[in-house]
Amino acid sequence: MSGASGTPYAAAVLRALLAAGESVDLVVSRASRLTLLDETGISFRDAHWRDDLREWLSRGADGKPDTFAVDLDAVRHWSAGDLAAGPSSGSYPTKGMLIVPASTAGVAGVALGLSKDLLQRAASVTLKEGRPLVVAVRETPLNGQTLRHLVTLDDAGASVVPASPAFYAGATHIQDLVDFVAGRVLDAAGVPHRLYRRWQGELGGGSHRAG
Repeated sequence: MSGASGTPYAAAVLRALLAAGESVDLVVSRASRLTLLDETGISFRDAHWRDDLREWLSRGADGKPDTFAVDLDAVRHWSAGDLAAGPSSGSYPTKGMLIVPASTAGVAGVALGLSKDLLQRAASVTLKEGRPLVVAVRETPLNGQTLRHLVTLDDAGASVVPASPAFYAGATHIQDLVDFVAGRVLDAAGVPHRLYRRWQGELGGGSHRAG
């Protein structure tokens, strides 16, 4: 997680990864902790990360507590300042990396290869090892500099997935819009999920509502 607005996207992706049976190495940047506090009121603390993460992931996108049941046994947390952490090395085995949400500062850091924290370093490692990197950029409008950075990431093999909800899946709740973006991130990473109704070639399908 980097510091852009959009912590519900990250929560939905994390829950879906765990539901798919994936193990997760979690890196929460310093800036993203401020965003998490602002958007949810939750302080993410290294010493209490498991309790803080459980409280966060159990909430819905509308902030309602105890909406989801979560099991964190498959999550390993790494401090963003720990440049000796496992994901900082190409010899550490991973399937790929998802940056959700991705701030423009985070995008720039990865595109320029700055590796100023573990998130950026792990992303650089992911690219150099030829593993999938998915960047869910959350910003509007996008200026020319950020667009050039995104093109650089695309050229390097990353998948750029803007946090742009769609409406053809028949969204009726804010969680549906969040889950659509999360699902597209997971699609880009090749992770199976059932977060949204896929297009079936039927016009008007999104207008169908359960009675």
